[in-house]
This record gives sequence, structure tokens and C-alpha cells, in this order.
Amino acid sequence: MYHGHAKRRFGRTHEHRKAMFANMSQALIKHEQIVTTLPKAKDLRPIVEKLVTLGKRGDLHARRQAIAQIKDVALVGKLFEVLGPRYKDRHGGYLRVLKAGFRYGDNAPMAVIEFVDRDVTAKGKDSGPVLNAAGEEEAA
Repeated sequence: MYHGHAKRRFGRTHEHRKAMFANMSQALIKHEQIVTTLPKAKDLRPIVEKLVTLGKRGDLHARRQAIAQIKDVALVGKLFEVLGPRYKDRHGGYLRVLKAGFRYGDNAPMAVIEFVDRDVTAKGKDSGPVLNAAGEEEAA
């Protein structure tokens, strides 16, 4: 029997779930708003809120714990230098999950997960190919 298991498995192995949430955490910290399915957004929220709490602490051990979880030093820098000071006076509740209808194709419930006092200019920044002055694409 499957009693006493609180978290969703999403039909993935433990390693796949861990990598999926690490990637989603990176995208959320980078863009400060992402669209995903409602169950994934609900499970992502406590993970990222714990990372923001590490960013508020700001010491070396917290930085190393954050690097171990999201594995991108530049985003850990944003977490500690931008997001941590932004939420220093807030005691939790850094994210909101908004329902966003249903996905065409499989009718999955969708949600927008975003930071409460997010920077609206961060959305879409540094995503996709970048055109240089000659009009050629460069990898972002």
C-alpha cells in the first residue's frame, strides 16, 4: 500500500525529479516567472523558497548549499545579491502560484509561478539565440 507518501513522483525516477526541479529552479530564478503544470508549480514552490532563504542568510555555507542544489554559479550570485536582499524583510511567501487554464492537447492544468515582488524586465532576458551586429546568431 502507498500510505504516508506526501510528494508527487510525476512518473519519474528520483534522479530525474531532482534534475527537473533543479532546472525549473534555475529558470525561475533567472526569469522570475515561468509557466508550468499546476502540480509541478506546487511542488517547486517550497524548493525555491528554501533557496531564497539561503540567499537571505548570505554566508559561505549557504552559498555552497545553493550551488549544490542548482549548479549554476551565476544564478546563485543573483540569488544572493538580488533576491536575498529584496526579500530580507519578508518572512517566507516569496512565490505565488496562479492558475492559468488548461493546456491544449492533454488538458493539463497550467499555472504561472512567479516571485511576489518580481522584476518584470527579467522575464525573457538571456533566453534563446542572440543576434550580434552582423545579424548572425550566437549561442546565448
